[in-house]
Amino acid sequence: MISLTKLKTFITLLCMIFLLQHSAFASDVKLANIIVTNTRDNLLVYLTVDGAFSEKIKKAVLNGVSADFSFYINLYQTRNWWIDKQIADLEITHTIKYNNLKKEFHIKRSWENGKTVVAQTFEEAQKLMSEIDSMKIVPLSSLEKGGRYQIRTKAEIGKLTLPFYLHHVLFFISLWDVETDWYTIDFIY
Repeated sequence: MISLTKLKTFITLLCMIFLLQHSAFASDVKLANIIVTNTRDNLLVYLTVDGAFSEKIKKAVLNGVSADFSFYINLYQTRNWWIDKQIADLEITHTIKYNNLKKEFHIKRSWENGKTVVAQTFEEAQKLMSEIDSMKIVPLSSLEKGGRYQIRTKAEIGKLTLPFYLHHVLFFISLWDVETDWYTIDFIY
């Protein structure tokens, strides 16, 4: 039987390891400039990720490793005495790949029909990877006038895809993955 002192020591040690591990991988990545608006026909969202490119991710991309940024956007109709009704559940992926021979960045954004955009500078590529600009969430016809709604969004940054079979050898690369907190915006249509 384990003594109470040993159990307390073990739990304290586990908590310290967890806190050290959490602070070691903490980052300053956050969503900013989140705007929910509409056109005549659609509900739109704009957002930017700040601090998305750490030095490790920047170095990996410049060495030819492709990176994926995933954005999660959920739209709910909020209700007082009942569970919120989910209206939209979107996952958007941006992928960057650097062509070292041509000295250009290829960015693919899934919400733009997967077309590839070519950027000549790393700053331009960062901007394309870090923002969503006027993305359609749902048609306004699927919303009720006067209804209360909530958009919840977050981003996962730095999912690296290694070339060839290096992902089997360098399995620890997932330590570079970072995600933001969930951000919530309430609005009335």
